[in-house]
Amino acid sequence: MLINVYDFDNTIYRGDSSFDFFRHCAVKYPRVLLSVAGALPWLIAMVFGLAEKTRVKERFYRYLRLVPEVEEEVARFWLTHDQNLKNWYFTQKRADDLIISASPAFLLEPLMRRLELSFLASRVDPATGLYDGLNCHGGEKVRRMREAYPEAQVAQFYSDSLHDTPLARMAREAFLVKGDALSPFPLE
Repeated sequence: MLINVYDFDNTIYRGDSSFDFFRHCAVKYPRVLLSVAGALPWLIAMVFGLAEKTRVKERFYRYLRLVPEVEEEVARFWLTHDQNLKNWYFTQKRADDLIISASPAFLLEPLMRRLELSFLASRVDPATGLYDGLNCHGGEKVRRMREAYPEAQVAQFYSDSLHDTPLARMAREAFLVKGDALSPFPLE
């Protein structure tokens, strides 16, 4: 099976959907701002290599505990934020495309279902913000893809981030996305 694989945030979605969803929730439930303030020391520790990314993100996602009916809020979010999807993607979209993202699966699931796309994402409990497994980032994306689609080969891969080099190396062709511009992914 030969498929095209795409990162989501800043690749086919203009911006970071996790941060946009946080901002969406903060407008409606301002107390979530206080919850996220507790994650700042962890973020600084992560920058210096003293904290693991999954644990830092769990600290950030604690704000979800203050959002009633997260799934309903996600549905409301996509009513306005699906406009951030980039047009270039739809000109080449295929039914067998695979989206692999570090964003939470609960956040992407309604949109991916509507677009009829397969996806892999971070497994985050929408009620608690806790992860089931690792953040779906870097080499973890490759591991998850191999686990879910062991026979798949990547024809084309698209990402905005050099952190996705492990996936780019698997592709026959890989593209770096900056805004709406595509260029060859720098593998050297």
